[in-house]
Amino acid sequence: MEHQMLNQVRVIEIGQAFSAPFAAEILGFLGAEVIKIERPGGDDTRGWGEHYKDGSSITFHMVNRNKKSVVLDLKDSQDKARLDELIGTADVFVHNLRPGSAENLGLGSETLCKRFPRLIYAELGAFGHVGPKRHEAGYEMLMQAFSGIMSITGETDGIPVRSGPSICDFGSGMWLALGVVAALNQRFQTGKGCVVNTSIYETALNWLLVASGDYLAYGRSPVRGGNGHPAIVPYGLFQTKDGALILGAGNDRLFAKLLKVFNREDLLDNPRFQTNAVRVRNRKLVEGEIAAIFVNETTQHWISALTEADVPCSALQTVPEALEHPQTKALKILQATHDHPELRFIGMPLSFNGERPELRTTAPSAGEDTEEVLGLLGMNASAS
Repeated sequence: MEHQMLNQVRVIEIGQAFSAPFAAEILGFLGAEVIKIERPGGDDTRGWGEHYKDGSSITFHMVNRNKKSVVLDLKDSQDKARLDELIGTADVFVHNLRPGSAENLGLGSETLCKRFPRLIYAELGAFGHVGPKRHEAGYEMLMQAFSGIMSITGETDGIPVRSGPSICDFGSGMWLALGVVAALNQRFQTGKGCVVNTSIYETALNWLLVASGDYLAYGRSPVRGGNGHPAIVPYGLFQTKDGALILGAGNDRLFAKLLKVFNREDLLDNPRFQTNAVRVRNRKLVEGEIAAIFVNETTQHWISALTEADVPCSALQTVPEALEHPQTKALKILQATHDHPELRFIGMPLSFNGERPELRTTAPSAGEDTEEVLGLLGMNASAS
């Protein structure tokens, strides 16, 4: 594939779990050479969940594609020297080591950037690189709880729940990759590297951009609203005669189209239905009227009628249904390698001139590339 934008970039990654490995994987999909450094025995994530036939978990495969694996024991002075030499050949160093660990290993930003002034040092923390909680570790669910995300997720009268996908882990990896790309562009202009910091907590807070608006502007704390939207009515899940659907009439024009589908354009004569602002204030009334109409016909009836009228709506699909849908297939976002055609993955949600970054390799086995990588760099890979 021609569109390997970062094909002259070498990335050294010391990543665990999802966040930093995902950041490095994004860079790998964009063409970078990503060398993953693993401890003897391999990344813990290799053991998360059901194992594939190569002995590593599918979970590990999902965030470690397009990489090479080098096993080094960083407690061993010779292996530590090999890592230092590897970093000296790299453009980018990515890690999410526990707070304090990088410094204890001589891999802190101040140390490495002084030794290698062109290096992009990309660090992904839990709570951030400053502040009273900077030395604490953190995980996805903790961050959804601590940030307030869980306080607004779930049914109005139910308990707080976490988002199904790991939005903070994967989101922080995405932000770190974006920061690296920006830093590489700056280095192209100045010749100097820099330190890129992000954290799972900062990402969690960023996902609250809209939810935090009322509090920051008016002092009102957002609350759980189920599938509804705090600023749009009608917007959410509605029961039908044989199931349910999602409706998104996000402005007054769409609401008028919705009422035309219902043959209830008379409701626009009611001042409590006329604009989104008043519909939000009369949420229960408006949603009650709409709910009473939806239950009279099947889901497919309403999906067909609303789609024809250009009113945004959706069936409630399962993950398998979404993955097998013709739209998903048309996007060709499910990818496999030539050597493992039976193992499909979701690719990067990016295309360049109509082409999606390719899946070159599945995740490597632990240490698969140690001899090759160290040999090419003129190092001795054998134990001392």
